[in-house]
Amino acid sequence: MVGLEMNDRKKIGIGLTGFGVLFSFLGIIFFFDKGLLAMGNILFIAGVTLTIGMKSTISFFLKPRNYKGSISFLVGFVLVLLGWAILGMIVEAYGFVVLFSGFWPTVVVFLGRIPVLGWLINTPFLLAFFDRFRERRVPV
Repeated sequence: MVGLEMNDRKKIGIGLTGFGVLFSFLGIIFFFDKGLLAMGNILFIAGVTLTIGMKSTISFFLKPRNYKGSISFLVGFVLVLLGWAILGMIVEAYGFVVLFSGFWPTVVVFLGRIPVLGWLINTPFLLAFFDRFRERRVPV
């Protein structure tokens, strides 16, 4: 399978994405420090771009069904850079949820295979909740 091979570019992209999430988390923990939040955003975007490629990233953010999420994410990013960290993160979080909501079924399946989390996720109550989202396609 050519699409699943892990070359150095994808490894670096996954690392940058992870560091982007870490810096964003630290920025929130340290009372919305705009420097850490901005660094987290830049690393996250760079990581996603390296992981899936420039062409796929541009087509993902510019799909008509992703306009609302893309614009919200961009406005939140600019607000963080301008110093309005709390408002920027709220707008950016909304954009993130709208953009990446199609990935939740994949995440649930992955977490269901982890030993302890799998037992929790496979309880009837949570299975009924997650089954509503499983038939959706991954957006990339």
